[in-house]
Amino acid sequence: MSLEEAGHYPVEKFLIAFALILVSAKIFGALAERIKQPAVLGELVAGVILGGSVLALIPSSDGMAGFQTFHLLAEIGVVILLFEIGLETNLADMVKVGPASAMVAIVGVAVPFVLGFAGVLAFEKYGLIQGVDPSMMTLIAITAGATLTATSVGITARVLSDMNKLGTPEAKIILGAAVIDDVLGLIILGVVSGLIEAARSGGAGITAAGVLIITLKAFGFLLAAIVIGNIVASRLFNLINKMRVRGALLLFALSFALVFAYLASLVGLAPIVGAFAAGLVLARTNQVNIIEERLKPVADVFTPIFFIMVGAAVDIRVFNPFVRANIPILMIAGVLFIIAVVGKFVSGWAVFQKGINRFVIGFGMIPRGEVGLIFAQVGLAYGVFSSQLFSAMTVMVMLTTFVAPPLLKIAFARNGGQASEGGYV
Repeated sequence: MSLEEAGHYPVEKFLIAFALILVSAKIFGALAERIKQPAVLGELVAGVILGGSVLALIPSSDGMAGFQTFHLLAEIGVVILLFEIGLETNLADMVKVGPASAMVAIVGVAVPFVLGFAGVLAFEKYGLIQGVDPSMMTLIAITAGATLTATSVGITARVLSDMNKLGTPEAKIILGAAVIDDVLGLIILGVVSGLIEAARSGGAGITAAGVLIITLKAFGFLLAAIVIGNIVASRLFNLINKMRVRGALLLFALSFALVFAYLASLVGLAPIVGAFAAGLVLARTNQVNIIEERLKPVADVFTPIFFIMVGAAVDIRVFNPFVRANIPILMIAGVLFIIAVVGKFVSGWAVFQKGINRFVIGFGMIPRGEVGLIFAQVGLAYGVFSSQLFSAMTVMVMLTTFVAPPLLKIAFARNGGQASEGGYV
């Protein structure tokens, strides 16, 4: 067998599929932005169209020739995405945002998690989820609850920017809370991935002690990575920046992220937790702006692959309401969407400051975006989510992203366009 035919996926098929992914991502991303939606939604739709349930132009499920190749590229894409998010996250700013953002973030994580956890257990109790090992239900419910905790800071920031509202007190609270939300979410993801690994290795099941150990491990890894990284990163990258070799700074930065991702996997956490930690570390170096700028073209190539592959894994056939077997999954998707909206909306009432439009804050926390998709993909990749539950989760993420912009506009309009004058108490 030639190298070109390795894995029964000819190189020419790989090349044309790769080209389709890149071109489709940009075309559908541009179309989404023309209707005032984030590009990531267009990339998801492109993945659905290219995937096995529609055109079947790219490998979209495990076992298909070429799937592992594109899955690996998608994993690189999501590592780069979390590295970028880490680079854009300023820990000092998170400390400065004050108790209002912290309370919004905590409520915005706790309420959706509890509702999602309880909801999935109720689905199983009333027969909407069938054919699942009962011993796995708690893990499925935890993973689903974790998926519901995310808030997309990028999508919310884009909407507020388009409305010229970034300078309002509400916007500052939302963005601060969304960043804290993502950090909390990634710690939860670390815990969930640790629980999944423990279950797959034949552990004793989910116990309070086990959850505590994994939680401490997640916090410990992030703390150790940030502290040790800060000690060595500044001097290391000052030295690297002096090198005359083309691309040295970018390649060392990427390698730094990949090493941190590997170290996270060694301690039983998701690699993206390590990539995020690497971004947090390099965000404090003198070269952060250069690294961010030079990383963008690389991210433009690899990150859309992740969203395309997420979309491709969605089986739209399960959403045909005329097929009796699909009714349970449609009910699950609808309930998850309601939980997702309500769970974040109530976080606006965690702000006790007078004159603040709590509707704006609640609506601004709703979109799940890329972080929610990462959580859902982890559940699918580890075999915790069935394809049907994964599809329902993905639709929930997409719907929350669609509804947030018009809801924010309505919330601002209710107060004559002024968010913080005579807010809703």
